Amino acid sequence: MLSRTSFSVSRTRARLFLSSSTAPLPACARFPRFHPHSLATTTQPSSAMSTFKQEPHKLLVIPGPIEVTDEVLYANAHPSMSHVSADFIPVFGDCIRMLRELLFTQDAQPFLIAGSGTLGWDQVAANLVEPGENALVLNSGYFGDSFSDCLRTYGAKVDEIVAPFGDAVSLSELEAALKQKKYKVVTFTHVDTSTGVLSDAKGIAATVKKVSPDTLVIADCVCSVASEEIRFDDWGLDVVLTASQKGLGTPPGLSILVASQKAIKVFETRASPVTSYYGSWKKWLPIMKAYESGTPAYFATPPVNLIYAFNTALKQITKQSPSIEERFRLHRETSARLKHAVEELGLKQLPVKSSVAANGMTACYFPDGLTAADIIPPLLKKDIVIAAGLHKDYKLKYFRIGHMGISAIDSTRRDVDKVIAALKESLAEAQAGKNALSQTARTRVVDRSMPAARL
Repeated sequence: MLSRTSFSVSRTRARLFLSSSTAPLPACARFPRFHPHSLATTTQPSSAMSTFKQEPHKLLVIPGPIEVTDEVLYANAHPSMSHVSADFIPVFGDCIRMLRELLFTQDAQPFLIAGSGTLGWDQVAANLVEPGENALVLNSGYFGDSFSDCLRTYGAKVDEIVAPFGDAVSLSELEAALKQKKYKVVTFTHVDTSTGVLSDAKGIAATVKKVSPDTLVIADCVCSVASEEIRFDDWGLDVVLTASQKGLGTPPGLSILVASQKAIKVFETRASPVTSYYGSWKKWLPIMKAYESGTPAYFATPPVNLIYAFNTALKQITKQSPSIEERFRLHRETSARLKHAVEELGLKQLPVKSSVAANGMTACYFPDGLTAADIIPPLLKKDIVIAAGLHKDYKLKYFRIGHMGISAIDSTRRDVDKVIAALKESLAEAQAGKNALSQTARTRVVDRSMPAARL
């Protein structure tokens, strides 16, 4: 009988260890064999995978990175392999094809590059906007600020429409701005991770198409791909940029961008040189086309193991149950359940109305009299990891909970149940502690106000 293989994950290392109670695994069982035509092969786990489990750990429910499946972590432990090997080429190519399927596009061009989601901003600014051209940023939080900063760094003339805190830019404001000036790009953050605000991607794209059809529609979807509905072709998006560590359920490290053929044509016909070296599509476009066609190419080394992990995650999303459409529904239901629970606990949500509240995360204000120190460390002691506030002007006033990927779609894990129960306990404990301190303070005041007893 094969021994049980476990996967121990910590902040500093990932290690495979084997039970000492039985003989060592044969080499063929210790490591999975990945075949060249990955989509054509079976998706059944190997005998080693069937006993491959993550070591118990604190539940990670921040808005990314998120919890990932055992299968994805196992794929990330693939033996080192050449990035131009015959086995790896179709794994990379399949990722490109499955991304199109996930985003409902027929012919958009994916780019998979080692880096964070932030690299997507650089790609947009360097490849699609030439120095001196106009860009309009619809700003709904911290990441709108940052995208604006990135565009200015590359020489764009940036205008911003800044939404009130907790709200999204209205379509009427967008339309008015488009009528006043010609813009090369309009950018928006689909879900701003700092606020949990959801922007109307479909409505924004339709408004731009109606008023300024030549303007490119750029969607920062780092915190929305695979948790929010996105229909690239039907909505008329030109760029969706994202990253591996949120709804896509893969460890951090992949910058993922999908560009329309309209955007590619704008890139190919630009008058001035691309203003980035590493982020240049002149370098990366031939690489993506080569891997998709089944041939190797080289500009910079891709993160091979992470591509294996991403391939596994994409298969789970696009080829297995639940379907993509079902995933959207399950994220909405999980979001509604958690948001209802925090309302019952007396917490006020940061988004000003439900129509602008994301389905993959929830942002709540701390109750009056309580701070991050009263809630976040006690939750950590209960093995629940949530995130503090991020927006520069309000970060001490609220906290954030992520519910994307398996935490949202796999009810057997009971991740949301655990979060709700731990949050309820932590709030009650914090309030009881505050009440006890308050009572002690009142008692001392009364004691000091009473006359001294006569001896």
